[in-house]
Amino acid sequence: MSSQTPAASQDFVDAPTHPETRGIEHVAPSERHGRARDLFGVWAAPNVSVLNLTIGATMILLGLEIWQAVAVIVAANLLWVLPGLIAIAGPAAGTSGSVISRALYGVIGNKVVVAFTGWFISAVFLALNWLASSFMGADLLARWGFADPVLGPVVVTLVVSAITVLVAVYGHALIIRSYTAISIGLLVIFLAVTAFALPTVDWGYRAPEALSGVPLWSAVTIGFTIIASTPLSYINSPDIARYLPRETKPSHIIAATALGGALPSIFFTVVGALIVTGLDGAAVDAGIESAILGLLPSWLGPLLVLGVMVNTVALNGMTTYTSSMALQSVGVPIRRIPSAIVVGVIGTALTLYLVMSTSLLDAVNLMLQFLVVVSGPAIAVFATDIVLRRNRYDAIDLFDEARGGRYWYTAGWSIPGMAAVLVGGVAAAVCLSTDVWTGPISEAMGWIDLSVPAGIIVSALVYLGLSRTVLGRFDETPAEPGTRAGRVAPAATAAPAPPAASPAAPTTEPAA
Repeated sequence: MSSQTPAASQDFVDAPTHPETRGIEHVAPSERHGRARDLFGVWAAPNVSVLNLTIGATMILLGLEIWQAVAVIVAANLLWVLPGLIAIAGPAAGTSGSVISRALYGVIGNKVVVAFTGWFISAVFLALNWLASSFMGADLLARWGFADPVLGPVVVTLVVSAITVLVAVYGHALIIRSYTAISIGLLVIFLAVTAFALPTVDWGYRAPEALSGVPLWSAVTIGFTIIASTPLSYINSPDIARYLPRETKPSHIIAATALGGALPSIFFTVVGALIVTGLDGAAVDAGIESAILGLLPSWLGPLLVLGVMVNTVALNGMTTYTSSMALQSVGVPIRRIPSAIVVGVIGTALTLYLVMSTSLLDAVNLMLQFLVVVSGPAIAVFATDIVLRRNRYDAIDLFDEARGGRYWYTAGWSIPGMAAVLVGGVAAAVCLSTDVWTGPISEAMGWIDLSVPAGIIVSALVYLGLSRTVLGRFDETPAEPGTRAGRVAPAATAAPAPPAASPAAPTTEPAA
């Protein structure tokens, strides 16, 4: 058991004007606040995105008809229910998902899984979204006379990443308070873009070569995988919901999270699919983002670029915020704010590499497909565990890292959890179809990509079967109000609690 105890409530100021010093520490009942509906804006802001326009264009470039593309987009976005489901674990345990997952993988096994999934997924999404804003920002700078093909994207990336890290430093309260307003502002900008772009749509569009049989299913499943990778990647949803009162209805949390992510994603991905039907081959080759700018009046182009940057900050700010807690949960002795800065530096470095080595469309498609090998099994195991335990997690034992603790399992490893995520990952990989890697099953089926259903179904079944035989019944004791048998849910093990601060003064952290 960690020897540290939680800091008093006054040590943490969850206000949008104060940097948030809390990391993975348990959120006491007295510090819970907010409503489930606040989560809608949090998940809508990142998904009013130019990345969705790019992904939508990909559906048509794969050879799909408009109606087929729309069907794939809607079907893949139904998977937003999974981030909604796992979000309910946050209020139940009162801590981050990277700590709750100790119940899935064991104390030591969780460090390995979180170090890989938390950092890999976070770094990829930071880079993808910064990449989108850097290309569009550089294109706008080129139209204004600053045409350096390398320096332009680099400057935009550095500015956007710095603002992103600042959002992550201020943390939960700033995200909750500002993202609804950001969603509304972005919606206005992207609807204006849609209004000017739709007149160019070829509503009678037909694919140059109509697909049928195996080639059609190959295009459909590859498109499904690309779109599904986004909701499957949000295994951090419990981190955003953990401040909600424990009595908040799970159905409300699921609905606010799933609808906040799915509705704007469906709409603007469909818009991207429509826009590309009116573009010629040269415009597509120059880049979808550049082609969209070319369709807009001079006054709207800068607003779109500004919207892209704000959207990027919204998405990556939340990602950086949650991944900063992942670093703490694996045992690195670092406070949350320096951890957020480290995450930002890594994401910036990867973005700068991609800026100088690839196109946006190539990077998006390839990385999103590979993500499902990791994210699909991980979110499926988490969701299955929530159902098995009936969303009952003991915050006291989640912080007990001693041998013999409830989540120590076998030498610190949970056999069901580790086996499920590994077998599910292998199942996804052998069913994956990309330009770089095609699994043997996918190749045998004619490049049909079943990586998403294979990863989710196999990992869930393995976890369910082994949990029933190895772990026995799931009889968790709820951790409300944060104490049991005279014990108190500990603070983060990564660093001592900060000194108490006056409620009237901002709480800050020392520099890294």
